[in-house]
Amino acid sequence: MTISPLQALPLDRLRQRSSTKWRSYPDDVLPLFVAETDFPLADPIRERLQAAVDLGDTGYTPADPGVRRAFTAFARRRLGWEVDSAEIRTTCDVMMGVVEILRAILTPGDRVVIAPPVYPPFTDCIEEAGGVVQSVPLRDTGAGWELDLDGIDAALADGARAVLLCNPHNPTGTVHSRGTLARLAEIAAAHDAVVVSDEIHGPLVQPGVDYTPFLAASPTAAEIGFTVTSASKAYNLAGLKCAVMVTAGEKTTAVLRGLPPEVEWRTGLFGALAAVAAWDEASDSWLDALLAALDQNRRLLADLLAEHLPEARYRIPDAGYLAWVDLRGLGWGDDPAGRILREARVALNRGPTFGAEGAGHVRFNLGCSPEVLREAVQRIAALRVA
Repeated sequence: MTISPLQALPLDRLRQRSSTKWRSYPDDVLPLFVAETDFPLADPIRERLQAAVDLGDTGYTPADPGVRRAFTAFARRRLGWEVDSAEIRTTCDVMMGVVEILRAILTPGDRVVIAPPVYPPFTDCIEEAGGVVQSVPLRDTGAGWELDLDGIDAALADGARAVLLCNPHNPTGTVHSRGTLARLAEIAAAHDAVVVSDEIHGPLVQPGVDYTPFLAASPTAAEIGFTVTSASKAYNLAGLKCAVMVTAGEKTTAVLRGLPPEVEWRTGLFGALAAVAAWDEASDSWLDALLAALDQNRRLLADLLAEHLPEARYRIPDAGYLAWVDLRGLGWGDDPAGRILREARVALNRGPTFGAEGAGHVRFNLGCSPEVLREAVQRIAALRVA
């Protein structure tokens, strides 16, 4: 069955938004940086939030706003993952959940492994939790990226206490295989370490790509892992503040149950209402249309770069709406996003913020219209002859 791609809102409407994407730069800049998308809300989400506004339903978040039940059903239906709703707690957002889990399991000064290039707040969250970052970069196989399992093994053998995983990986869009995740779990268990997996991009895996939530990778992964995720990336709900922390093992579940009550109180009511509506089956057709739009754009970017910036290197991501592009062939230095913003008036994420491995790279946000993406690449390409 052919699914029609979701249509992005026009620029004049988008520029009326008050979020970070649309308030960070002047109107002559095309914003393709922060992970917000340009599409209308799914109707079930819009209707639920509108009903709450009409009722003045803006009070405290109840102990059970339905998030656990909704996520459990979504995980089974969309991800093929059986989750026990009793082993879920909510909080404000994914990075807050990561911080609180790490704070509970680390002794100040413990090292936590990350795999750069990776989402920049990982470093901040580890430090906020009292940990120390240990980088074990992704391996470039020539055809894609993969975790350096030998490097992670060595880091844990040397005393690192945890791995902070991005699954799917941001910024590369890599979907780690079930075998890789199961092996990572065995390595962590052998060193009495844990894996905390940020799976916020999980709902955005393209059809036909085999995606495995970390806790579902193996019995060992279920015992030593924590998953933190949210509806916010897929459904553009970052400002509403609701995430879930999921476990499947006795010890890890005890950690979640031991977190201070305030961790769960931070869940936003509108975030909870929106998450329940997002994870309902009624929103599935919207998500399918979004995935079709993102598939269109991830392939369009490949065509545009081949035509206008043949020096660029780009691998079509398996998941998400973020594209990792290597511009080193253009000779624009370690941080080409700066020049692109100044001279082309296109805002991209700066590669070096994702780690030393990001030198010469940029991250494109593909959650826009094809027309905006086309204009952005054409503006950048004009710098080649300027």
